[in-house]
Parts: sequence; structure tokens; C-alpha cells
Amino acid sequence: MKPRSLVATATATVLVATGLAVTGETAVAHGGGYSALIQRASYGVPHITARDFANLGYGVGYAQAEDNICLIAEQMVTVNAERSRWFGADTGNVGSDLFQRKAIDDRSAERLLIGPRDGLHAPSTEVRDLTRGFVAGYNAYLRRTGAANLTDPACVGKEWVRPISELDMWRVHWTSMVLAGSAAVADGIVAAAPPAAMSTPVRPGELTGTLPAPGAAAVVDAGDGAPAGMGSNAYGLGRDATVSGAGMLLANPHFPWDGADRFYRMRLKVPGRYDVEGAALIGDPLIEIGHNGKVAWSHTVSTARRFVWHRLTLVPGDPTSYRYDGRTRKMTARTVTVQTPEGPVSRTLYDTHFGPVVVVPGRFDWTTDTAYAITDVNATNNRALDGWLAMGRAKSVGELWSVLDRRQFLPWVNVIAADRDGRALYADHSVVPRVTDSLAAACIPASFQSLYATSGQAVLDGSRSSCELGRDRDAAVPGILGPANLPTLVRDDYVTNSNDSYWLANPARPLVGYPRIVGDERTARSLRTRLGVHQVRQRLAGTDGLPGRGFTAGRLWDVTLGNRAYGGELVRDDLVRLCEAQPTATASDGTTVDLTAACAALRRWDLRVDLGSRGSHVFTEFARAGGLRFADPFDPDAPLTTPNRLAVDDPKVRTALADAVQLLSGIPLDARLGDIQTEPRGAERIPIHGGWPDAGVFNMIINQVQPGVGYPKVRHGTSYLMAVELGRDGPSGRQLLTYSQSANPNSPWYADQTRLYSAKRWDTIKFTQKQLRADPNLVTYRVGERRR
Repeated sequence: MKPRSLVATATATVLVATGLAVTGETAVAHGGGYSALIQRASYGVPHITARDFANLGYGVGYAQAEDNICLIAEQMVTVNAERSRWFGADTGNVGSDLFQRKAIDDRSAERLLIGPRDGLHAPSTEVRDLTRGFVAGYNAYLRRTGAANLTDPACVGKEWVRPISELDMWRVHWTSMVLAGSAAVADGIVAAAPPAAMSTPVRPGELTGTLPAPGAAAVVDAGDGAPAGMGSNAYGLGRDATVSGAGMLLANPHFPWDGADRFYRMRLKVPGRYDVEGAALIGDPLIEIGHNGKVAWSHTVSTARRFVWHRLTLVPGDPTSYRYDGRTRKMTARTVTVQTPEGPVSRTLYDTHFGPVVVVPGRFDWTTDTAYAITDVNATNNRALDGWLAMGRAKSVGELWSVLDRRQFLPWVNVIAADRDGRALYADHSVVPRVTDSLAAACIPASFQSLYATSGQAVLDGSRSSCELGRDRDAAVPGILGPANLPTLVRDDYVTNSNDSYWLANPARPLVGYPRIVGDERTARSLRTRLGVHQVRQRLAGTDGLPGRGFTAGRLWDVTLGNRAYGGELVRDDLVRLCEAQPTATASDGTTVDLTAACAALRRWDLRVDLGSRGSHVFTEFARAGGLRFADPFDPDAPLTTPNRLAVDDPKVRTALADAVQLLSGIPLDARLGDIQTEPRGAERIPIHGGWPDAGVFNMIINQVQPGVGYPKVRHGTSYLMAVELGRDGPSGRQLLTYSQSANPNSPWYADQTRLYSAKRWDTIKFTQKQLRADPNLVTYRVGERRR
């Protein structure tokens, strides 16, 4: 094939402010090359149209490179095990590289592509075309601009900014799939060594925060069920909950504000084949949260587990061999090597037929008698991109449900959806290991039954083939639970999820009877979950202080950004009475602390986390210090209202308030939240509302206090925010990206949506041509290349 070169295909008025050219032509093929039409709407959101998926991918890759080339380039460094080489052999880069090097040597990404291209056994031609086009578009932008001429200081002139390949993209995708599986225990995989060789260059825990792949804010401890810090809220509203009778959706994922895990807003269209508006994680070529003309959907992180443990019975005298059905099996040992500025680092890693050997000190140790391996059911999940593509083509909640049943592709998230006919759907049809109740009873040793009951972590007897995961008849692939074993609910009123289990997706119809590995039932819900349900119920009853009853897109926006702190609503008054009666308390370090100013600030607090809320930070730090201790027990028959009374006689309550006052030393306790909680954009500090879920806040904003300063930087929280109504005249509503479209400080789209969020304003849904053409800032240009 002859080399390709970028050709200029749009020659119209040059817009000096943006450097873009204007043309009204539609996208066409360029003689076997690539071509896509990009219409940049307000806030830099690209609406990309192309005649097929290869050309659409090209447009996506080009647009994302224009806005976030440094983030994508860093992704490629990560998945190619080169973080230590370029960023230094510290902060866990070595551990990350060893994990990724193992995946490369195992050909994990290449294995995703093996099989017939039907979207079930291997990615379809359409998805491969999208990926191929994305790579070509990214490379075209880089070739046209050159690394030395990039405007983003994060990577201008850096050697690690290079052309990418399709294999690079599949490595990124594989890493995203295993985020809540292998990557969740990556430190334990890298550190695992037989008892005689436990001196390691990488210690357990060293990897935390070092796998910045799509959806990976941080690597979690083995006891957690989802990516650390990740979460979301979502409402699916049916005809009985909306003023118009049409379905509505709230999408409110909580993801990092920095790094490669940011969302990117897009509208993507292949006429007659695909037409979706919404957002994807940067580096992904299609919409993952969004809507078409008839259906809208979002995702929340599911409570289901993604891997199972296998307890291995080792052969006496040989800690790298294990017994299986009475016979001996040898572990596979492989030495992987990564390059650092100080020289190569090598590590021998171990695999079994179940999967890699993992250590978690004090919990899953490798001794002379026992070792533990995991099976990650997402390690071979090659269905996800085709699944999202099929979701984007669904025309009703029923069709979307069929997509979930047939493909079973979602790696670690629930689905919440609504359609134009006013039906709402909740489903946890994610990829879950096939641990049925009968398998758990027969194969989880007695010493691990309690762990399974409390956490959903399954430790199976690895010495018997009868304890393998097996296959459900209705499952898309072996080893996972089929749809009949997964919770689904369709309603005419509403469904909701805020990262608790499926149990109370709608409290009027609790979902029960599912395997424990999927989630818990009849257990206490988080304050955020409880508030989420209360908000819907109060809006339907018209008792939330807003006009009328039922939801419009505007009312949905107002409810979401109402910034109520439900924990404060429950206990603030009791807390104030307690601290006024006993105005001093002993902090955890033994210091006596005066609580007078804190009591006064809490008494005047408006029980919200708005920019003007004074004293909210005192309650936040009190809650984070463990002060929200309740006197009454949880009642499974009243799960939304219990517990609700502060344990005023518990000395830890006053200790937590004293600790909060100490932590906030140098910060006025009656300060306005907007004066102390900000997000930097260059020299500008943008006030940020929202708060920690520990305080029962729905609009989640996570940050760390800086003594004497406040909260100067958002870590993660509300990111892509969409309130969409699926009316007969087309979708309408509001949306924004809290941290803005581009991470480049020299981009015109670096801070504009962040200011919108600060003011509780919004950008509008622009799905119809009428909506798009009404945008006064619309700029149209074409990108492409042809073969010589």
C-alpha cells in the first residue's frame, strides 16, 4: 500500500480565532482514503458525520487528538509498559509496567481478535473499522501538527508522543475490561512469588493509582468491588414520573477530573446506521453514555465481583505445583523485563490454568501449602465495543434489554435507561463469574463462607474440576452468569442506582434472590442512595420545594444540583445540641479542642453544599472522620429511613468533630464553600459546588483538604452530566462536562464548561439539525486523507 498523506479538503473562510475552515459539504470517501465532517458546536463539542464506520473512527480520532492528544499518548505509554522509561521508576510506574508487560507477552489484546467477526466471538468488522479509522485520524493530526508544534505543554516535543497502531488501541481496550478484575489486584500479581523467593522489587500496594487506562482512576484493594473512587448516579424516568409522559434519563457518572479517565462529549453519525449523542472515555471511538432519537442510557458502577479466587493445594516440597483432581499441575513461570532510566528490571510471574497467582498479604498468602489464583472473566471480554454499538442502535427499552441479554458485554457497570414511550429500565447485566448458590455451597471452603456472605468474594476449591465456573445455558460465553441469574427491572415510574446493589432499583419492587456475587440484599443503603430515592419521590409528590409535580428536564437538572447533604438533614440539629452542651472534646491525638466556633457554623449551615453554603466543610470533615454514627439499627423493612438518629452518647461522635476542627485549622469554619473549594484553570480559580458522599451528598465532588487553604483541586466526582427527555419531536434537555472538553490549557475549551458547572448552567442537547444549526458558535470543517 502506498503511503498516505493528509490533504486539505476544506477551503473556505479561515476563522482566525480557531484555525478552522468552514464548509457546508457532507462527508464522502476520498478514493479509498478517509474523510469525515466535523461540526464543532459550542464548548468545542464535535458532531462527526461520515459515510461508514472507518471514516467515522477517523473523525473521532482526529477530533480527540485536537483536544487531548497528550492524554491519549500517555495511554499508549502505559499499555506498552513504558511508564518507567519515560516518567521515571517511581510512584508505581515499575509495577504498572510489569503488569502491562505480562499482558503483552501473554498476547492478551491479540486474543481478543480471534474468532468469527460477529461481535460475540470476536469484534465485528464495523468495530475494527472504527478502531482502524481512529488510529488513522489520530496519526493524521499528529503528522500534520508534529510533536514539536503541539500547543499542550504536557507533551509538546516529547519523544513518547508517537504514531499509534491498532494493537495499541486494543491494548487500551483490554486494560479497560480488566479494570475491576486483574488490574484491581495487579500489585498482587506482580508481587506473587513462592515462599523461598519473597524478596521482591515490587511490593503489594505499590501499584495504587498507576494504571491510568480508560475507567481506571486507581487500582483497588481486593476487598473492594469496583474501581476505587469511581461511582455514579442515574435515574431512568418513565411516563408516570414525567410531565410530558415521555421517558427521561439522568446520567451523572463520577469519574476523575484529570488524566486519561476523563469523558469526552461527541455526536457520532453514520447516516441510516448509527446516530448517537453523548460521551465516551477519551480514547474510545464510540458513545458509551448517551442517547439516540428514541432511547437514552447511562451506567453506574456495579457491586458485582469480576473475578473469583481459587485456593490451590500445593505439592509438598514444590510450591510452584498444585493438585487438581488428584494429579499434579505445574505453574507456568515467565520472566518479564521492563526498562527504567536506571536499567532493566525483571520479575518472574506465575500462572495457573485458572489465571495468575496473586498475593494479598495477610489475606491470600503464598505459603508452602497454599497459594491463590484468580479467574478474571473480563480478560477475554471482546464483546464490549460491539455491545455499545448495538445499544446505540436500540429503538426501545425492550430492544436495549435484548442487546444486554444476547451480548453480555458490560465489564463492570449497570445500565439505567429510558425510552420515548415512557418505559424505564434497570439492569445489572454485567460480566459476572458464574458462582451460583449451589456452586458456592459446594465449593467455597467453610473458612471462606463468611467472606463470601459479607463481601461477595468467592474463594473456590481449586483442587477439583467440579468447582470450575461451568456454563449457564443462556450465557453468552462459558464461566459467567446468564441473564436469568442477573437482575432486571422495567417500570413506568422510575428506576435509580447510586452504586449500591440492585436491591432497591425501585423500592416498590425490590429485586431479590440473586447470587451473592452480584450484590447484597436487605442491607443498609448508602446515604447517597437514600437521598437519590427521596429526591424522586418528593418531586413526584411535589414536596421538594420546587414548583409543580413530576419531572421536566429543567426540574431534573435542579434536583441533581440541589446539593442537599442528607446526613446533615438527619443529624445536624442533634449534633449542634450535643456540641453546645459539651463545647470541648478530645481529638484522636489527645488534644483538647474548643468546639464553640464549629457549633456556631453548623447551626447556621443551610444543609447544602452550594457555593454560598457556610460551614458545610465542617460537617463534611466530621462525617469523613467517622462521626456519622447512628443510635438506631438498620431496618430492612424501612431501608430508606433507617438508621436516622445520631448516637449522641457515643464518644466517637465528639471525637470526630474535634478531629474535623483540627484538620480545618487556618480555614474559617463559617467560610462559604465557593471561597474554599475551587478548581484551577490557569491562574483562574473556579468555585466548585458539591461534596463528599460521606455527608450524604448526591452531587459528588471528591477532593482533599489543604491545611490553611481549603480544597484547591477536585480529584473526581460529577463529570459528564446529562438530563435528556425523549420527546416526539426529538431529544431535548441539558448536558455539560464539568472539567471541560480539553485538558490543554491553551485550548479555548479548557475551562468554559467548568464555569458553566460552577454557575449551575448548561449546554443544550443538540441532536436534531434544527438544534445544531441554532448554535451561534457552530464551525464546520472536514478532515481526511487520500491514497496517493
